[in-house]
Amino acid sequence: MKLKITALAVLTALPFISSQALAQSPSAAELERKVFGSLFGEYYWSHENKSLSAEWDNVEHGPGIGAELGYRVNQTWGVRLEYARQRLDSLTGGDVGVDRFGVDAMYHLANTNFYILGGWKHFEGNVSSDALNVGVGYRHFVRNDVALFAEANRYEGINNGSWYDAGIKLGASWIFGAAAAAEPTPAPAPAPAQPVKPADSDNDGVVDSDDRCPNTAANHQVDPQGCTVFKEVMQRVGDVDVEVKFDFDSAKVSADQRSEIIQLAAFMKRFPESEVVIEGHASKPGNDDYNMLLSKRRAKSVADILMSEGVESSRITSVGYGENRLRIDASTPEANAANQRIEAKVTAKVKEPVLR
Repeated sequence: MKLKITALAVLTALPFISSQALAQSPSAAELERKVFGSLFGEYYWSHENKSLSAEWDNVEHGPGIGAELGYRVNQTWGVRLEYARQRLDSLTGGDVGVDRFGVDAMYHLANTNFYILGGWKHFEGNVSSDALNVGVGYRHFVRNDVALFAEANRYEGINNGSWYDAGIKLGASWIFGAAAAAEPTPAPAPAPAQPVKPADSDNDGVVDSDDRCPNTAANHQVDPQGCTVFKEVMQRVGDVDVEVKFDFDSAKVSADQRSEIIQLAAFMKRFPESEVVIEGHASKPGNDDYNMLLSKRRAKSVADILMSEGVESSRITSVGYGENRLRIDASTPEANAANQRIEAKVTAKVKEPVLR
C-alpha cells in the first residue's frame, strides 16, 4: 500500500503541469522520428518479500541513477532502452548494489505532455530476476529540444517468487534533431495615417461627444443621446413556496402561520403593478375530488389574507390543483409534507431593452 500511495502522490504533485507549458511544447509532429537521450535520478522501493528474505539480502529501498536512449516512432508511439544503477538499503545494515536494464514501449496521450509506458526489466544483483513494468510520466519542455520529466513505475516480478516493487524518476531528456524555436516575426511597418473620424467607442451610431450612455450593448436600439430604448412588459419574477401548515381536513390559516403571507403582501404593496397566482396543492392520500376541493379552499384562504392586508383582489388569483402536480410521487410522510403546499407565482411589470 505504501508503494501505491507514494507513486500516486508523486504523480499528483508533478510540478510542471500548466496550459502555458503545453502551449510552449513542440508538437507531436515535430517530435516524430526523433532520437532522444535521458539522464535521471530515481528512488526505488522493494517489496516486503525481498526485505524479509536473506536470499535477497533483505533489500528495502534506496536511490539510483540511470540513462535512457529512445526513438519516437510516430506521433503516438515511442521505444526506449534503459539502464540504472541502484544502491538499496538492507535491513541487515549497509547497502546492496543492483543493476537494472530493459526496454519500454511508450504511448503519448494526444494534445498533452503525458505518456504511459510498459516493458520488461532485468535486475542483476545478489539475485538475478526479471519483471514486467507499467508506468506513467509527464514532460515539461524548457526548449524545443530539452525537457524535464517525472515518472512513476510499478514492477511485477515474473520469476524468483512473488514481488511488486515501485520507483519514481526525475530527469532531463535531450531530443536530437528537434527544430529550434522560431524567431519572432518583425512587426509590420506602420500604415500611413488616415483622416481621424469622430470616435464612436460602443458603435451605437452616436459619436462619443454626444453619447450620454457609453458602452451600450451592440444589439440595443438607442435614442439620439445614445441611451438604450426600453419597453415595459409583464414578466414572471419569482415562484415562492408559502410555508403554511394546515390542520387535518382544514383550510383555516392559524395566527402563527400568517407571517410569510404578510411578507408577500408587503412585497406586492411595494410593487403596485405586480400580480400573483396562489396555487394550492395536495398530497396523494384521500379521495381525488375531495383533495381538489380542499386545495382550492386553502389557496382561497391565503388569497383572503392578502386582500385583508391591502392587496387589491384584481391582482390576486387563487387556484387549486389537488394532487395533479406532485413534487414527489409517493405517499410517505416526507412526500406528503412536500406535496401539501401553497405556491405563489408572482409577475410584475419590468423594463426590457428594444433590440435592433
